[in-house]
Amino acid sequence: MSDTPYIFDVSGAAGFEQLVIENSFHKPVLVDFWADWCAPCKALMPLLAQIAESYQGELLLAKVNCDVEHDIVARFGIRSLPTVVLFKNGQPIDGFAGAQPESAIRAMLEPHVQAPAPAVNAPLEDAQALFAEGRFAEAENLLKALLSEDNGNGAALILYARCLAERGELGEAETVLNAVQGDEHKQALAAARAQLTFLRQVADLPEAALLKSRLAQNPEDDEAAYQLAIHQLARQQYEAALEALLKLFVRNRGYQNGLPHQTLLQVFELLGGDHPLVTAYRRKLYQALY
Repeated sequence: MSDTPYIFDVSGAAGFEQLVIENSFHKPVLVDFWADWCAPCKALMPLLAQIAESYQGELLLAKVNCDVEHDIVARFGIRSLPTVVLFKNGQPIDGFAGAQPESAIRAMLEPHVQAPAPAVNAPLEDAQALFAEGRFAEAENLLKALLSEDNGNGAALILYARCLAERGELGEAETVLNAVQGDEHKQALAAARAQLTFLRQVADLPEAALLKSRLAQNPEDDEAAYQLAIHQLARQQYEAALEALLKLFVRNRGYQNGLPHQTLLQVFELLGGDHPLVTAYRRKLYQALY
């Protein structure tokens, strides 16, 4: 049996009656007559499965093993393999014999099978995609509409706060984060709060370009290295920031009473223990410590 409810094996005449004939009054059923010794059957079967799954329930695929189901084969006069027959309203209405390309199979199905409804993203998913692309204003507008209908949506509140933070409204962003209830979004909430912390710190630091210039002149300028890492964290450039903080820790672990180490741990918490960067840099930090 297949893992999907749209694809199944048929066993016995009663099974064929129930799974194919009765089902075909509700959805078209494509019946694949195959045998284990038939190489073209084995080549065709995964293609039929892919097509059936693409219809998202609007088409069912039934598989009949002709080496076992002799009565069904005789009933429908199957003479060559593979043979594929489309059933609708209890009757065979179309089909083909032999392996066929995907385009031909879809052309055969098109007049009889309803196309699946196009996927519609939820507003939150759309906003997340826009945010990831740096289109913060568009994401914010979507989130405002969503929150006007559901002002307790924790994930939407957190993302809205991050949009506010991206345009410098740090106080308002913190107010929004304070409105998030419960522990369901604990990790995302901690990450957003950490982001606010880094953005606030950046406001009091020299420009990133100046810090880069200082490091070009003196690669061991610990202050410039740390402050540039904070800039990178504020812009979510986590890998560059982690690398800079680790190098600073190795070079001068006592800098500002262990501040690089503390910040590394803060970033680990922000990203979460399963994040690949955390896995990699936690190991590097351990090696540096011991």
